[in-house]
Amino acid sequence: MAAGMGKRMRPLTFEIPKPLIQVNGVRMLDTAIQGLHLNGITEIYIVVGYLKEKFYPLPEEYPGIKLIENPYYDTCNNISSLYMAREHLEDVIILDGDQIIYNDEILSPEFELSGYNAVWTDAHTDEWLMSVQDGIVTGCSRAGGSHGWRLYSISRWNSEDGKKLKKHLEIEFEQKKKRQIYWDDVPMFCYPWEYRLGVREMRWDDIVEVDNIAELAKLDSSYRIYL
Repeated sequence: MAAGMGKRMRPLTFEIPKPLIQVNGVRMLDTAIQGLHLNGITEIYIVVGYLKEKFYPLPEEYPGIKLIENPYYDTCNNISSLYMAREHLEDVIILDGDQIIYNDEILSPEFELSGYNAVWTDAHTDEWLMSVQDGIVTGCSRAGGSHGWRLYSISRWNSEDGKKLKKHLEIEFEQKKKRQIYWDDVPMFCYPWEYRLGVREMRWDDIVEVDNIAELAKLDSSYRIYL
C-alpha cells in the first residue's frame, strides 16, 4: 500500500512519495520488500498513485514486483487502494509501504487465523486497539485505549477470508460508495461477524511507523533541518 500523498511529511513529500524516503540511508519501502524476500515471498504487488513514476524502477530492482495504479488516490481513503488490488487477496500479507521493518520475522508467511500483527499495551494509545478473548478478536476501538492489542498495518488473510474481503470491498466501494473509510473498516466494523480474526504478537521494537517529520528526525538526525 503506497499510493498516499504523505501530507504530514511535507515538504519532503512534495518531491518523493513517503515510502521512498530514506531513513539512515535505506528507503522505508526497501525494509518491507527485503523482509518479504527473506521470508521467501517474491510475488509482491505495490499499489501506487501519488508520484507513481517514482516507483517505476522497482520491478527492475526487485524481480517479481508488479505495480498496481490507484486512480482514486487523491480523492479517496485507502479503501481505494485495496479495492484496486482486490484480485490478489487470497493467502496474502497486506502491509503499508511507509513502515520500517526491523525484525524480518514479523513478515513470516505462516499463520493459522487471518488477522493483524499487534503489540500488547497496558499504557494508553490513540491507535486502534483490539480486544481479544481466547485468541480471537472480539472488538476494536478506533479511539484507542489501554490494556489491549494495538493494531499494526500488517495483516494476513487466508483464501476463504480473502474472497470475503474482495466481495465486501466491492459492496462498500462500488455499491455503497464508501470512499472515505479505511480498508480495515471493512472487516473490523462493516462485517465483523463474517471474520474470525486472530493476532500475530510482535514487540515494540520490531517495527516503526513514521507519521510525521518530527518522528522521522528522531530516527535520522539529517532531517532536523525541516523542523
